[in-house]
Amino acid sequence: MARAPFQVLVLPFRTTEGRWFEFAVFCRTGGRYWQGIAGGGEGAETPLDAARRESLEEAGISPDATFVPLKTTASIQVRWFRDSHLWGEDLYVIPEYSFGVDCGQIELRLSQEHAAVRWLPFAAAYDLLRFDSNRTALWELHQRIRGLGPRDERTE
Repeated sequence: MARAPFQVLVLPFRTTEGRWFEFAVFCRTGGRYWQGIAGGGEGAETPLDAARRESLEEAGISPDATFVPLKTTASIQVRWFRDSHLWGEDLYVIPEYSFGVDCGQIELRLSQEHAAVRWLPFAAAYDLLRFDSNRTALWELHQRIRGLGPRDERTE
């Protein structure tokens, strides 16, 4: 099935004792860098459908988990995708749609795409992430799940 011209980013989170939050970050097997769950849509999938499928494939997260659509989007150069030639010569960038997913206390299962996963508090996860789009989405998710507005700066 052909890859759809969009990317999804999924950031798993869970609540710890004391109502703190932790976030799962994944080390890519080939690149040895840290990011959220990422992948492309397939066929006629919506971004949410792709987020659910990628989360199941890469981390064993049930499609029935609670997904939090985020406003964070990014543009990614098509040259990073093996099948981008199928999208034609007029498409230079594709959108990346971001989601959080509440994992509760489930244990994540790694696919071959990832060498490791770490559950970390916000600041540590933020510092470890390689891509700006991942950091921006993590910040938005962190604000939203704590019930804070876009300019609130209360720390944990």
